[in-house]
Amino acid sequence: MPLVLNEQGMDAQICDKLNIWTAAPRLDGWHSVVRRYLEPKNGEVTIGVVGKYVGLVESYKSLNEALSHAGMHHDVRVTVEYLDSEDIEADNSALKKVDGILVPGGFGERGSEGKIAAIRYARENKVPYFGICLGMQLAVVEHARHCAGLDAANSIELASDTAHPVISLMEEQKERADLGGTMRLGAYECVLQEQSLSAKAYGQTIISERHRHRFEFNEEYRDKLEESGLFIAGEHKRSGLVEVIERSDHPWFVGCQFHPEFKSRPGEPHPLFRDFINAAIGCQR
Repeated sequence: MPLVLNEQGMDAQICDKLNIWTAAPRLDGWHSVVRRYLEPKNGEVTIGVVGKYVGLVESYKSLNEALSHAGMHHDVRVTVEYLDSEDIEADNSALKKVDGILVPGGFGERGSEGKIAAIRYARENKVPYFGICLGMQLAVVEHARHCAGLDAANSIELASDTAHPVISLMEEQKERADLGGTMRLGAYECVLQEQSLSAKAYGQTIISERHRHRFEFNEEYRDKLEESGLFIAGEHKRSGLVEVIERSDHPWFVGCQFHPEFKSRPGEPHPLFRDFINAAIGCQR
């Protein structure tokens, strides 16, 4: 396998030049990563990424890499189908060709109804679903509309006059909304429910993940949404803000407010991406 620079001794020459030799490099793990990437033994899995920036796929670079890392872990090639959410709104037939659906983060109203349509398809057809940031928020909107009877539900980011703002701003955010600085940024701790898919993935119930979002799950609708089948799987440790939602009636359906792709590495995939790809493999049609 083409670890060319190592085979040609460049790493040894660099270490000699910098006088940093402590032991011969141990690259067994990296050899395995490269082999799994170039020559996966377990075939291929197709993931549909439904977004509005699909004309410039580098916009999803971190996601692409995290999906690839998870594929290496399972010794499978991950093929990503970039699906324009505006096209999905009119015709969702492209979703029939994928083994898992991911709706990533983003901002603004354009394409949001197509993303909601993709989430509904994943829910109704039991296709593994992973929603990140806006993808989690729109999963809440989809549930509110089609499972909780809140027909006009939406996020106030997308429809400021919605009758049911299931995604909104915290009160303290509203007070400074016109001044900027309302985004929740950086690492926050989250407590996961022990029986959740997310806790199973992490192997623990206390996690810390990186955030970059402005709008939050509206606690006023919590009881209504839980009673109709939405599972609140994780909350911010101090404030109680909803961080992770799941579905108990689905093989693998997870939405998170944070950005797990930022902590994924080759040979060390993020637990949620790892388990999402595993679910997609298990649900191949």
